[in-house]
Amino acid sequence: MTVPVWTLLAFAAWTVLLLLGTVGVYRWSRILTGRIPIGDFRADRVEGEDFYKRAMRAHANCIENLPVFGAVVLALHVGEVRGLVVNCLCIGVVVARVVQSLVHVCFVQTNAVVSVRFAVFMVQLVSFLSLTVVIARQVG
Repeated sequence: MTVPVWTLLAFAAWTVLLLLGTVGVYRWSRILTGRIPIGDFRADRVEGEDFYKRAMRAHANCIENLPVFGAVVLALHVGEVRGLVVNCLCIGVVVARVVQSLVHVCFVQTNAVVSVRFAVFMVQLVSFLSLTVVIARQVG
């Protein structure tokens, strides 16, 4: 497998691990200790501690960006676009996504923390756009 495909797999794995390690632990610890019935976790309203709300958003951010990265990696694969720049950009996407998620979940969201989170999100966006340009130049 190519580096872009491995990084797509890593992004997907991170999305699942983030869900299990944050939202899953939060919910199941409350359900299994009898503090909250299983039916109290409704999809149409997020209630709970600030950490839980941040974890829900961090997971949603992963879900929102995974298809974008998937489309880019698919185009790389189909177009047989490879190289050091492609590999570095793909690795950068995954590293930035993990950092963004950890900053989101682990810290109270002050202006400084949100600025860091936004900066690593911008790394992902610039990487997506750069990969798109690389694809267009090599395939087009």
